[in-house]
Amino acid sequence: MTVAACAGLVQRGDPARFRAVMAAPVGLRTMLFPLYAFNLEVARAPWVTQEPLIAQMRLQWWRDALDEIAGCGPVRRHEVVTPLAEVLDGEGARALDDAVAARMWDVEGTRPEDAAALLRHLDRTSGTLLWTAARLVGAHDAPAARDAGLAHGIASWLTAMPNLEARGRAPLPPGDREAEVRGLAEAGLAALGRFRDAKVLKAARPVFFVLSDVAAVLTAFRDAPDVQPELSDAGSRWRLVRASITGRV
Repeated sequence: MTVAACAGLVQRGDPARFRAVMAAPVGLRTMLFPLYAFNLEVARAPWVTQEPLIAQMRLQWWRDALDEIAGCGPVRRHEVVTPLAEVLDGEGARALDDAVAARMWDVEGTRPEDAAALLRHLDRTSGTLLWTAARLVGAHDAPAARDAGLAHGIASWLTAMPNLEARGRAPLPPGDREAEVRGLAEAGLAALGRFRDAKVLKAARPVFFVLSDVAAVLTAFRDAPDVQPELSDAGSRWRLVRASITGRV
């Protein structure tokens, strides 16, 4: 029940995020790996079973664990919960509880009624996650961090569309598919622009290394909404190195 176990989970389940965390200072990794391992486990919960009740029970298990962390009392022993409890405070636990609650929509599998509904969902999940990480290292600009999380969430959602559709889900609101994709990409680029215009606390900048590919992904979807972008590994690594040197994504 160590940070190394959390790092292993992230490395296997979310390689891009793993590389971004490894580009951060060592001290920051001990906070980010448990947080991202938690996110990975929660994001998986709606998809590991075809039984909605079982998926809901899995999510409730995580909500109960967060409630224990927020209560500052005994916390269940678990390879992710135990190290998470060492880095997460009560405010963070309560914020992440809302992010877990938002995942109930993934269990239901309903089509987003419009773009605004999908953006709210991505803010509650990806926005909350990145804001929690930034706040834990001293950041105070919640709107900027949530914009960063929203941009990341949109890029991830658009990239995941083929997989979602293969599982029988409708990831986009009703309407013209290309227009919806382009609109979401533009919303993500606008959120990323607002984040870039903000003054991010220097100590928190490594939290946002995870955004190093986001502009490229969103731009590709905006320009060719009917094509899944294929970023080269070399290009992704170069953007991450650049972010780690300059502190900017």
